[in-house]
Amino acid sequence: MKRMSLVAGVTLLFVTITYGPTSAQTAAPIQDDVEMVAVPAGEFLMGSNDPEADDNEKPATKVYVRPFLIDKFEVTNARYLPCIEAGACTRPPNRGYDDSTKANLPVTVVSYQAAVAYCRWVGKRLPTEAEWERAARGTDGRRYPWGNTLEAERANVGYSVGSATAVGSYPKGASPYGVMDMAGNVWEWTSSLYNPYPYDPGDGREDPTARGSRVERGGGWYTPEWHARTTRRTASGHVYRRFNDLGFRCAR
Repeated sequence: MKRMSLVAGVTLLFVTITYGPTSAQTAAPIQDDVEMVAVPAGEFLMGSNDPEADDNEKPATKVYVRPFLIDKFEVTNARYLPCIEAGACTRPPNRGYDDSTKANLPVTVVSYQAAVAYCRWVGKRLPTEAEWERAARGTDGRRYPWGNTLEAERANVGYSVGSATAVGSYPKGASPYGVMDMAGNVWEWTSSLYNPYPYDPGDGREDPTARGSRVERGGGWYTPEWHARTTRRTASGHVYRRFNDLGFRCAR
């Protein structure tokens, strides 16, 4: 369903889209005992029509998501290590995964395929781009997980620390549902291909076998504050590229 609305001289396109995980994304029995946050079904405004927003965030679209669960924290080195030991996950080249002093840091230098493999191994999947944004901003269209103004004590962003921090280090930065570190620390993989808006899960962007760049969300510890917005989206140039400020969390 599509409709147009004129607000403060800006035309908004509202496309209500109902979607859920495909059968290929159905979760197997859970193997990791970590806290997950329940995000209820409902409609939210995805994207931004702010004049300062990037073109790839436009147009703002009404999207209806089914209920889902999402990891409260980014996947850590300690959580990723058993998957390596089981032979189901590849070893990141940064070797933080086997350093006990870095156990609670988010695992990084992980490719899209490795993130998919881990989530599948624990009986989950990567969140879609729409699920990630819903979990980060709720239903009131906020710019950051906590509100509309960036506050330094709420996120590890803008090279304020100079490296990734242990997950949960910024409790004041929780999203409306209590999900942590969705602004800053490390970028996070989603399952969605980097396609233009409006978001449409039926256009092939949620095909887990398709080749192409996948969307990353949330900003990283070294990126400017602008990248920590809930609507900011980017993607690696190729699905196999890996970065030391790119991690992930799982959903189901």
